[in-house]
Amino acid sequence: MFRTNTCGELRLSDAGKKVTLSGWVQRVRKMGGMTFVDLRDRYGLTQVVFNNASDSELNEAANHLGREFVVQITGTVAERSSKNPHLPTGDIEILADSLRILNTSEVPPFTIEDDTDGGDDLRMRYRYLDLRRNPVRRNLELRHRMTMEVRRYLDSKGFLEIETPMLVGSTPEGARDFVVPSRMNPGQFYALPQSPQTLKQLLMVSGMDRYFQIVKCFRDEDLRADRQPEFTQIDCEMSFIEQNDVIELFEGMAKHLFKEIRGIELTEPFLRMPWADAMKYYGSDKPDLRFGMTFVELMDVLKGHGFSVFDNAEYIGGINAKGAAHYTRKQLDALTEYVKRPQIGAKGMVYARVAEDGTVKSSVDKFYSQEVLQQMARKMDAAPGDLILILSGDDTMRTRKQLCELRLEMGRQLGLRDKDKFACLWVVDFPMFEWSDEEQRLMAMHHPFTHPKDEDIPMLDTDPAAVRADAYDMVINGVEVGGGSIRIHDAALQAKMFEILGFTPEKAQEQFGFLMNAFKFGAPPHGGLAYGLDRWVSLFAGLDSIRDCIAFPKNNSGRDVMLDAPAALDQKQLDELNLEINLPKE
Repeated sequence: MFRTNTCGELRLSDAGKKVTLSGWVQRVRKMGGMTFVDLRDRYGLTQVVFNNASDSELNEAANHLGREFVVQITGTVAERSSKNPHLPTGDIEILADSLRILNTSEVPPFTIEDDTDGGDDLRMRYRYLDLRRNPVRRNLELRHRMTMEVRRYLDSKGFLEIETPMLVGSTPEGARDFVVPSRMNPGQFYALPQSPQTLKQLLMVSGMDRYFQIVKCFRDEDLRADRQPEFTQIDCEMSFIEQNDVIELFEGMAKHLFKEIRGIELTEPFLRMPWADAMKYYGSDKPDLRFGMTFVELMDVLKGHGFSVFDNAEYIGGINAKGAAHYTRKQLDALTEYVKRPQIGAKGMVYARVAEDGTVKSSVDKFYSQEVLQQMARKMDAAPGDLILILSGDDTMRTRKQLCELRLEMGRQLGLRDKDKFACLWVVDFPMFEWSDEEQRLMAMHHPFTHPKDEDIPMLDTDPAAVRADAYDMVINGVEVGGGSIRIHDAALQAKMFEILGFTPEKAQEQFGFLMNAFKFGAPPHGGLAYGLDRWVSLFAGLDSIRDCIAFPKNNSGRDVMLDAPAALDQKQLDELNLEINLPKE
């Protein structure tokens, strides 16, 4: 037996006990005739003492240990003379009487410590070493606890965990699919599922009225901090329900996770905000409500005074950064450059300070009288010491999104985005469709199977762009942690939806005939929701990226630098798959 105890479980009450520990050498310190070894395993860290006076041969062996050597040590638990209050085992140490080296180690490329000297790329390349570090290990332990609580909660509500296939057919809507060539069916391809959407709907037709699975999903899209090419959903579906049933059940699940994982009791119902209000006041369908700075439209105040930027604008909006009038010109210039970055795209920014005597000083003073500026300040609810920041543009929605980025940046700079504070809400009443300039047609904002609001169904024939979806997203701290909808269960309505989306009846039958045919056999009303497990874990762990709560993540280019994937295939494999690679010439 290699291990009978763990490095994190021993306490002062174990003094005098003979123990055997197995793990990795964190560090070796030599002090006079004694050698101190910090031994680490998944459960913690324990100091082991080798004494030259009592066993010189054993002490000499300890002197030759290197970082990350794998060892087994037997000894006696003793009270530590110089206690370490930062360690759970800081009151004790092990007086070693035997040492067995199970494996040696090369010097690791970075320190295996909480504050490592390894950069992101290096840690990703040696991810198996990075996973030995406490912060990353704790994230995976948190992920485990959350999945166990999810299963416990859903089981208590009558859900069945059912697996669905990983090799499915490609769908034309949504993000790009990852495709898999079929050797047995030359020239044909599977797709990896972006979500089990149609499969879980078929399970509802099958009478499995409450389904869930914790499932891998795949989307070939550009990456950012909260996206990976493969991610994990807590995927759920229910029959014989309406929107309120889904919201109440999964709000209950969120409150359960907050209580069991973070020890936070949420008793009030989550706010429900229409999508139109989220966009009007926050410029985002996932608003961060930990702080204010809601948008105020200023068209009626600032238009028509000779300032052409505003006079020609379709939208003028501002935010009030309370207490930020102390910002220097240098800081304001930096904010202007921030919103002018290509990924945001604003052309500039106007600011106004409210002085202690109430006077308003603006960067465009020459165009506006003090009376107009005071009117603006009143509309912005600005008091002495406040800073007003204004953006304008010729496209209302685009300008609101730019103002959203400015609001979030100001929230960050002013310390208002506290990771230990949680603001939860539901965003509801999404548009059913959105216009695609690339496709020159209406696209489903969520997916083609989302049910329209009952009262809006007549507008499918007259004004489809105005139709609202029976859809809902849960948002916490500006992150969409889950979303779903009531689904279409009527074959005729589903056919109408495909028609609006530009599908011919033949194409709709080719792509989704299996689902439309199933609806002819007594499909129940149904709906569901999918939580993003990676996002939930990163939220609870206080992370800025989901990468550190995934055991083996991809980098921002979608590469696994540890496995060096994706990679080219041998010609033999390509021949078996009837594939020919034609890369563009450089």
